[in-house]
Amino acid sequence: MKAGPMPIRLVCLLSGLLAVSHLWSQSREAPMLVSTQWLSDHLNDPNLVVLHVGGEKDYAAGHIPGARRLSLADISVSGPDGLRLELPPLEKLRDALGQAGVANDSRIVVYPANESVPSATRVWFTLEYAGLGARASLLDGGLPLWKAEGRPLSTAAASVIPTQPRLAPRTDLTAGADWIGAHLHDPEVRLLDARTPEYHSGANPGQMPRAGRIPGAANVPFDSLLDAQLKLRPAGELRARIPSGKELVAYCHIGQQATLLYFAARLLGEKVRLYDGSFQEWSRRTDLPVEASSEANGGAGAAKQQ
Repeated sequence: MKAGPMPIRLVCLLSGLLAVSHLWSQSREAPMLVSTQWLSDHLNDPNLVVLHVGGEKDYAAGHIPGARRLSLADISVSGPDGLRLELPPLEKLRDALGQAGVANDSRIVVYPANESVPSATRVWFTLEYAGLGARASLLDGGLPLWKAEGRPLSTAAASVIPTQPRLAPRTDLTAGADWIGAHLHDPEVRLLDARTPEYHSGANPGQMPRAGRIPGAANVPFDSLLDAQLKLRPAGELRARIPSGKELVAYCHIGQQATLLYFAARLLGEKVRLYDGSFQEWSRRTDLPVEASSEANGGAGAAKQQ
């Protein structure tokens, strides 16, 4: 029996399903975290862009084959007010990512060249801010683990074809000082300080105008989120360290260490913002309160405001 023409309704239904399927395949997110084995298996993928976050010397000494070097200076600015490591104007960010060959359809993997995992998470956060986070992953363990496992290295500079990525800034992922000041007593907003305890407590002022923390901030030291191999701790351990809340705000000294805390919170499914100016901005603004105590956990009994 000869088949007749397909009914119009069925044709429309199938076309719709195909369109939805295509849209889903184009928009589904890449995992935030990938293993060294995953990267090894995908090194030859045509749209893969691997970003080596580090200096010229460590890149020349050996990097993951095909990786392109990107420094924090490439994707940040120092503001006229003296704030360091601030998100750059869109044009500078587009140029830096374009020079690294990042396109909108790239599958991006970021790794730290050394033990500074927050340098890589700062780049990952910047990609998310730029609207490319759904296609970007962090290499768990970074280059140190890749080397420890005896995986191949290259000393040749990667061949890069410059691109012109279309960026869509996610301003909802950041929080400014005034926004935080207005939410200091909001029970649905939780402030998380990613600095190590001596800075959080105020025992060590570092290079800040005032020692201490933003009032009410809980201390979640960035290095407590990593294991001995510089890998993110299992979800259960991260959950035990990171308080849950309707909205979290992570900060540190200058907005670098806090991106590791931001990343871990996002990995747990939390809604989180980064305070880009961090304590370098907060501590110099005398109109904003600073809390200090002799106890690393910021115990209320020992706290005092400046």
